[in-house]
Amino acid sequence: MQESTARRTVLPESILILDHGSQYTQLIARRVRELNVYCEIHPFSKAQQFAHDPNVKGVILSGSPSSVHDANFPDTDLTGILGVKPVLAVCYGAQLIAKRAGAPVEKSRIREYGRAHLSTITDNHLFDGIQAGTQVWMSHGDSITAPSEAMEVIASTKDVPVAAYSLRDQLTYAVQFHPEVYHTTDGLQLLHNFVLGICGCTGDWTPHGFVEHTVARLQQQIGDDQVVLALSGGVDSSVAALLLDRAIGDRLHCIFVDNGLLRKDEYARVLESYRHLGLNITGVDAKAEFYSALKGLEEPEAKRKAIGRTFIEVFDREAHRITDVKWLGQGTIYPDVIESVSVNGLSVTIKSHHNVGGLPDRMKLQVVEPLRLLFKDEVRRVGRELGLDPNILGRHPFPGPGLAIRILGDITPEKVALLQEVDHIFIQGLRDEGSTTKCGRREPSSCPCAALASWAMSALTRTP
Repeated sequence: MQESTARRTVLPESILILDHGSQYTQLIARRVRELNVYCEIHPFSKAQQFAHDPNVKGVILSGSPSSVHDANFPDTDLTGILGVKPVLAVCYGAQLIAKRAGAPVEKSRIREYGRAHLSTITDNHLFDGIQAGTQVWMSHGDSITAPSEAMEVIASTKDVPVAAYSLRDQLTYAVQFHPEVYHTTDGLQLLHNFVLGICGCTGDWTPHGFVEHTVARLQQQIGDDQVVLALSGGVDSSVAALLLDRAIGDRLHCIFVDNGLLRKDEYARVLESYRHLGLNITGVDAKAEFYSALKGLEEPEAKRKAIGRTFIEVFDREAHRITDVKWLGQGTIYPDVIESVSVNGLSVTIKSHHNVGGLPDRMKLQVVEPLRLLFKDEVRRVGRELGLDPNILGRHPFPGPGLAIRILGDITPEKVALLQEVDHIFIQGLRDEGSTTKCGRREPSSCPCAALASWAMSALTRTP
């Protein structure tokens, strides 16, 4: 998603990524979006839902830990897609299409994993601008050992005779390597050739266009209703709040809870930043309630549950002070959505939806999620487009339970105060060095952040 002021209010084109369970599937989506083209990931079993969607300009089949020889291998129904829309099949996807095309797909004697180089590349659009010798990343246990009559080999390595192929008279291409990973040197160029060249996408999906489209959609979705949203001081909830504010103004009611576990002076600073942005916000000092709920708890999981339970109680109470609220705003982002749905169905989800928690059932509200289409880096770009305070936009990552998860044993206000001072010194040291992660010094012994970390550890072992 490129920084741009190009005006766009609709998203007429997209790339569909069919997920077969590969650990790299999200990375494919990230790379496509780097080309300013919108894409979505869906389980392979949902392929037919999109087969006749005119907005889908092309389809990418992901890899998979499965083999086409498995009893229950992911057998994607490509009716209405193959031969109709441009298709790029990656790794397992390449083997699946090759098997259907009558080519031999055999178990590799040795799993092919790691760097390789394309020794030959034929003249074809998928490899425009890519020269023989380019490095690719292999990771597969099956191999296509020879092409069928329906296939044309378009790239090989010295060990893999069919490293890439196309289906004759179709815009169907397949590669046995992973173009989405960093170690495939020209992988982004290959995806560029497929998405912008073969599929004909325009590449104009920008933060400005997303804001305009989303605000219009929110206005239609919410109508004249009231929305309540819990602000955390983090990027996701803040950007979600700004989008909702732009759509419905003061009918958005933001609640920022001080649980007593934030960073030093963070409650006052963040609250002031939000007010400076013009948000309709209420600050709630609930430190005493959280400390009371945490009293005597030492196990980390028990602390997390107590914090979560207390937050729901506080937020629910404050939300009920607002009349006629119909919607709960949330900062759900795209990885939350993807990881909540397994390629094999909801019965084996990767993880539960961590942003929803118990709030919607308890509060009987409809959920509105302005960011559910965005990855984290895209959220930051949209936040920049909306004028989000740089201090929030670049806020150091901070978990929901806050400083509680860094304190061994029970939680007391004195321990929190000490840790706030230590954390402040450490984070300030990182900022002074111009980094939020590391100083960049070659020798660890010369790194002032390392010295600060050492001091922090010793300070935390002292009895307050």
